[in-house]
Amino acid sequence: MSYKPYEQDSFATEIREKKKNENNNNDNEEVEGNEKNVESQLIGLTKEQKKEYITRNLQEVLNLGIVDEILEKRDLKIYWGTATTGKPHIAYFVPMTKIADFLTAHCEVTVLLADLHAYLDNLKSDWEVLEYRIQYYKEAITGILECIGVPLEKLKFVRGTSYQLTKEFNLDVYKLTTLTSERYAKKAGAEVVKQVQHPLISGMLYPLLQALDEEYLGVDAQFGGSDQRKIFTYAVEFLPKLGYKKRAHLMNHMVQGLNGGKMSASDVKSKIELNDSPKEIKKKINQAYCKPKELEGNGLITFAKFVVFPVLNCRHHFGKIETPQFSITRPEKYGGNIVFESYESLEDSFVKGDLYPQDLKTGISDFIIDLLAPLRERFSTKENIKLTKLAYPESNNNNNNNKNKNNNNKNNKKNNNNKKNNNNNQKDRPIDCSRLDLRVGEILSVEDHPKDPGHLYVEKINVGEDEPRNVVSGIANFFKPEDLIGKKVVVCCNVRPSNFKGVKSQALLLAGSDIDPNDESKTTKNVVLVTPPNDSTVGDKISFPGFEMNPDKVLGTRSKNYFAQISKSLSTNEEGVAVYVKEDKSHSPFTAPKGVCTVPGLSNMPIS
Repeated sequence: MSYKPYEQDSFATEIREKKKNENNNNDNEEVEGNEKNVESQLIGLTKEQKKEYITRNLQEVLNLGIVDEILEKRDLKIYWGTATTGKPHIAYFVPMTKIADFLTAHCEVTVLLADLHAYLDNLKSDWEVLEYRIQYYKEAITGILECIGVPLEKLKFVRGTSYQLTKEFNLDVYKLTTLTSERYAKKAGAEVVKQVQHPLISGMLYPLLQALDEEYLGVDAQFGGSDQRKIFTYAVEFLPKLGYKKRAHLMNHMVQGLNGGKMSASDVKSKIELNDSPKEIKKKINQAYCKPKELEGNGLITFAKFVVFPVLNCRHHFGKIETPQFSITRPEKYGGNIVFESYESLEDSFVKGDLYPQDLKTGISDFIIDLLAPLRERFSTKENIKLTKLAYPESNNNNNNNKNKNNNNKNNKKNNNNKKNNNNNQKDRPIDCSRLDLRVGEILSVEDHPKDPGHLYVEKINVGEDEPRNVVSGIANFFKPEDLIGKKVVVCCNVRPSNFKGVKSQALLLAGSDIDPNDESKTTKNVVLVTPPNDSTVGDKISFPGFEMNPDKVLGTRSKNYFAQISKSLSTNEEGVAVYVKEDKSHSPFTAPKGVCTVPGLSNMPIS
């Protein structure tokens, strides 16, 4: 099923405008709000209108005929399930906007809080903790739906163990085990159960339980992400073998994480928590992968497509906002503020290069901060702070450990500082690569130096901090600005800040130089930037095998340029890998968490 960009809901808009005109003609009539006006009119939806709400913008529907058949007789009964494991995050807005469509179509929607599934997930949580997680999930999901204005009257929550521990359910599980091979069970759960060489039986039970949920919840259809497809096809094949009917299956698109992979509760860098502070949100979005003009692997573009515009459409539909517009604030010198009324227009602008990655990041950050404001307030109450600590004691322990660590650091600050100062000031401490603070950065913007255009560039580079760093580089003769924006690079972050013709530079961009050894003038023929692995994350630290990294806070002194000394040993090897050449002439490669850094096309050339 192809994706159709979210547009303004024409049926709801027509109702809203009609009521608005009626109200304008009768000033004495009391108006209870757009939400009630629209809801009252939507009662008269036809079968085809209900079907449109149910199926629009899904990735795929299995057994659509079942939906048609049910709608001829009554409203559809649908369930969506979630295992109560990690904290719900912003990607939960994707199924919630679709649940809003189901409720608009008068469906009876059940949210299954699958605590037994959570327990079977490698026994990560005991029952006492799961008791609190049930409450946490219900609080989070309710809060998300209220954020986008969804009425909750037709929504109900069901706890998995309220029926999954009954005699009848367990006998059906045993029946399915006699019909399901190990290979089929592993295949059915391949996308949602962690695959290991020697899987636990609990993981193989996962698809069986989820299939039976359809029968015991008494629904006509199950809704989930496209990663559930193999479990859905298992249910279609095996439920009839127990004498139960087939159900329809509605599949949503999956949202990429901020780093381009799947957004996951277990990957902190890939997600935005529902109660993240504005500062944390900006930091995570600034670190997100977003290459200019490229859509593939771009988590922010995917987020705009499957979260921003669907949420705007929902809020408009339920009368929370007048028009579903996505606004981006930017300075006048960069074209001023810009407004997009559809995802298509945003994608077109981005692909053409009219919308820069940093502009998109600013807009996404502002949108999320505004969207999550009610949830931050909701989870800041004494009751919910206590609930969070009880539901996620490991997070609380980590926080306590960090606090204890910080306290220990404060208590031992004098000793630690003395030790660091002694290390940095020892005359016999080697001036080598262990003293470098190298990080993966992303170039956000490039401008000509005001006093030396054509030779110097002034770049804004995100190195994983709250604000990007200002960097002056003499590379204008070798690169066009558009070739640099969005590029992942390696930056030395502890060089002493310095002024280049009136512009302050806060870091050093590393590059390899193609110098003809026979040229006595040592003229640089070409410059190639040191490139980290493709899937590196902004802020990743670069290390050197064989060296214990202990970067100076500031490298060298005003009179001693340590980087200049160290850079004499930085070069590329035969394969174009960036390396530090040790005294014995052996090499230690620039090593990021995802692999080694390279200088494509340059062999045995200096790096500075």
